[in-house]
Amino acid sequence: MTRRFCCLSGTLYCLFALLLVGCKTLPERQAGNAGIATPARWQAGSRVDPCAVEHWAAAFADPTLTTLIHAALNHNFDLQAAAARVNAARETAVIAGAGRLPQLSFVPGYQRSRVRDGGFAATESGAFEALFNVSWEIDLWGRIRSLQQAAQQEADAVAADFYGARLSLAARTAQSYFELIEANLQIQVAEQSVKDRRAIVELVRGRFNRGLTRGLDLRLVLTDLANAEAGLADARNQLQLITRRLEVLLGGYPHGTLTQTKQLPAPPASLAAGLPSQLMTRRPDLNAAIRRLRSADAGLNSAQMALLPRITLTANGGTASSALADIIDPRAAIWNLTMGLVQPIFRGGQLQADIRLNKALVDEALNSYRGAALNAFREVEQALAAEQWLRIREQALREAVAQTEASRKLAVYSYGQGLIEILTLLDSYRSTLETQSAHLAVRRQLLNNRINLYLALGGDVVAD
Repeated sequence: MTRRFCCLSGTLYCLFALLLVGCKTLPERQAGNAGIATPARWQAGSRVDPCAVEHWAAAFADPTLTTLIHAALNHNFDLQAAAARVNAARETAVIAGAGRLPQLSFVPGYQRSRVRDGGFAATESGAFEALFNVSWEIDLWGRIRSLQQAAQQEADAVAADFYGARLSLAARTAQSYFELIEANLQIQVAEQSVKDRRAIVELVRGRFNRGLTRGLDLRLVLTDLANAEAGLADARNQLQLITRRLEVLLGGYPHGTLTQTKQLPAPPASLAAGLPSQLMTRRPDLNAAIRRLRSADAGLNSAQMALLPRITLTANGGTASSALADIIDPRAAIWNLTMGLVQPIFRGGQLQADIRLNKALVDEALNSYRGAALNAFREVEQALAAEQWLRIREQALREAVAQTEASRKLAVYSYGQGLIEILTLLDSYRSTLETQSAHLAVRRQLLNNRINLYLALGGDVVAD
């Protein structure tokens, strides 16, 4: 009696343990709960405003920019490939959950046989068949449901990746557009520099012919002119490189003929960047990371459920008759129904290894999410701080451009009066060229940094 009671108790204990494992719920993974301290406001400084930026392309007040962004979003092939990956991931989720429903197959056929009797005679017969098979694994513990949840979360992550790719494409299009404008302006600066150098050459050659200067001065200005012409060629090459790169982003052939406006737009006003806590739900890469973490949780849950018994229902049957009309007669049907239970006992350590594998994938996904969160905070803080310093640099270079222009005019007059050496004159021209070029570059960097900030904050691009 005692032994029988112990066996019964052990059986009940095992069933109770199985029920506990089968009823296990997935961890609650909330966006923003990455185990990272989130500050109340941005350390680099910005206006505290809970409203985040929306439709940032309009902030530049450039219709051409908006048109180019729309073209890229509609025609870029990489973005279309990303959209196809979203569709593929969603169908994968459907496939993963298909096992929760009964699987039915119908197998019609016809058999023809020939049997010889004891002599040379033979008897031939034929029969039509209408067979069916039904199989259904009852997802009692939720193993298949967890697989479906894992696939659905992965599909949601791929959709978030697509949204992130959309934002990134818009940002690259806008930045390439600003680079294109800057390249065109750099060509204008280089062309003016060549024109000024030629004027200097004529000035020095005239003085040399009159015996007022040395041959070395003429050699120096000719060298300086050649360098200016080389710089102009490099600027024109940069223009064609940027043009073709932008044309490919737009989904077109790189003809190198894309036109653009002649001036860089003014940098938008200072931005209210919202609150750091909002970033965790706005950034598409963080949304993708949290969904992949949830997918890993569901995968682990499914691996643990694989230790439990599987209950399956199997049915097959049909009819067979030599007359085609008889196979639809329900009285001729034969069928059988089987219910089975499979309890894994020894699989060479495969099931336990699968659990450990999925635990490692959960750890990987969790730490990837934390790393992505820190990187997101870094990008915002970095862009906010860079905007402050770039504005200071732009103001300083704007003043430098005015000063070098005035000094260049003074140097030309002084050289004509024989008051300065040719090297001083050439240096004034080089300073003017370098300062004008640097000022154009920093103006474009301000615009690009603002786009980086919009992208870091997860702001949308254009209204649909």
